[in-house]
Amino acid sequence: MAGVTFDRVSKIYPDGTRAVNQIELDIEDKEFMVLVGPSGCGKTTALRMVAGLEDISEGVLRIGERVVNRVPSRDRDIAMVFQSYALYPHLSVYDNIAFGLKLAKTPKAEIDKRVQEAATVLGLDGLLNRKPRALSGGQRQRVAMGRAIVRQPQAFLMDEPLSNHDAKLRVQMRAEIAGLQQDLGVTTIYVTHDQIEAMTMGDRVAVMRKGELQQVAPPQELYDRPLNLFVGGFIGSPAMNMLEGKLARANGGLSMSLSDQTLELDRSVLDDRPGLKEFEGRDVIIGIRPEDLEDASLASDSAAGARVRGDVELTEALGSEVMVHFHVDARPAVTEETRELARDRGDASTAETQSEGTTLVGRFGARTRLRKGDTTEVAVDTRNLHFFDPETGLGIYDGKESVG
Repeated sequence: MAGVTFDRVSKIYPDGTRAVNQIELDIEDKEFMVLVGPSGCGKTTALRMVAGLEDISEGVLRIGERVVNRVPSRDRDIAMVFQSYALYPHLSVYDNIAFGLKLAKTPKAEIDKRVQEAATVLGLDGLLNRKPRALSGGQRQRVAMGRAIVRQPQAFLMDEPLSNHDAKLRVQMRAEIAGLQQDLGVTTIYVTHDQIEAMTMGDRVAVMRKGELQQVAPPQELYDRPLNLFVGGFIGSPAMNMLEGKLARANGGLSMSLSDQTLELDRSVLDDRPGLKEFEGRDVIIGIRPEDLEDASLASDSAAGARVRGDVELTEALGSEVMVHFHVDARPAVTEETRELARDRGDASTAETQSEGTTLVGRFGARTRLRKGDTTEVAVDTRNLHFFDPETGLGIYDGKESVG
């Protein structure tokens, strides 16, 4: 096994386009690293450079201690799992799994041993004589995984392997792939557009935008302490609500003015984010996760000042919770990052198209009785709010650097 190191690696196409720009990333031996970001952010290009399917324009790429910039793909000791499975329809499951070993002229007994072991791990024991057309989508994905496993590579490379599956199978396969990677202990680089996959599978997640790394951290750290607006808005489902507001001193603490409404902040906010002192009397962007909003009638322990008024536009009952879309009189955050995030979500109702105020999404308890057309108070858990500098887009934390 081996780690993978990007040392200021870039990919520049003949027309001058920088698909990947000076990536610096150390992926540790046995680590499960997920590259995530919008379409066109460079994540697949970065993976293809590791695989040897794209030339490296600048920088150095290492697998283990070996520089592989000029090493042919077949000699890199990696195994790739594609979105399309890439199975041979005329070959049996056994022969599909064994195909690479046969090309490498591996002894027959060794081939049989490895195929049988992989089949046992993947639950394919009774399917080895079947052709791919007789398998379900999940079974075909396991065959593709088996073909990678038997090669015993230094690293697995996975390019959106679950994007063709339905939602239920994707949930199942996410757990299977993550568990398999832990059992095998093989360094894995996994590319996806789906931030839920990224958050549930990776030891660490690398968020990319326009060919550049935005933040690399464990999933929970990305969620709790996003480095910038883009990371904050990309990670989380439903997405973080983002508003413009002005910070001010109030009753020995801080408050946030949102147009004609004022949101008093919990006293712990300034302790946790001392950098906010520098923004008193200034505009900031406030990020509110849907789970930090609640029907005020259900939030009896909420501070009286930590509430906003809104008009309900839509409710989505999900059984254990209700997604409530409500309109508030507050300025939406409008930046290059928020526009890009809205486009990536396919959200036609960008901030510029909203004549007055903005629509927020809250993850309310199942006991809420709110319906479309209701005017309501919404409790805000201000302890978990996020704050961003509107000029730089960076998160406001300790005042010296955005994230410690």
